[in-house]
Amino acid sequence: MPQEEFRHIVRVVNTDLDGNKPILSALRKIKGVSFMFAQALCYIAKIPTGEKAGTLPEIQIEKIAACLRNPVDSGMPEWMINRRKDPEDGKDKHLVATDLVYARDNDIKMMQKIKCYRGIRHMYHQPVRGQRTKAHFRANKGKVVGVKRAKAGSRKT
Repeated sequence: MPQEEFRHIVRVVNTDLDGNKPILSALRKIKGVSFMFAQALCYIAKIPTGEKAGTLPEIQIEKIAACLRNPVDSGMPEWMINRRKDPEDGKDKHLVATDLVYARDNDIKMMQKIKCYRGIRHMYHQPVRGQRTKAHFRANKGKVVGVKRAKAGSRKT
């Protein structure tokens, strides 16, 4: 088998990965791929996690891309998938890169359309998950709220 040359940029699922990094950390640069998911991908594709991404042959890169497109069919457990029971078609999916951003934006638009609590909070650019708003999230309220300093000469002793 001929030795393939080193590639500085490896393209996987429309994302450029650094060829100098180990495949485990390079895969994490893809939006929607966490540490555990990248480790599971390497395990399923039978690729050592410490191997540099630029030294991988094209066959293994295609195997990783196929596992990313259909992780459940490749042997990934269902609980690792990031979009289970999709509201549109009811299927389990794993979304990566631009598909993940598009789906999140559509979910937020749907919440705003049905005017649920979370949708209203998104509309007003307020925190959605119950954080306090007195001191933080002041983009819509104006400047900082602080304590007024007394003038130097007016201080009582």
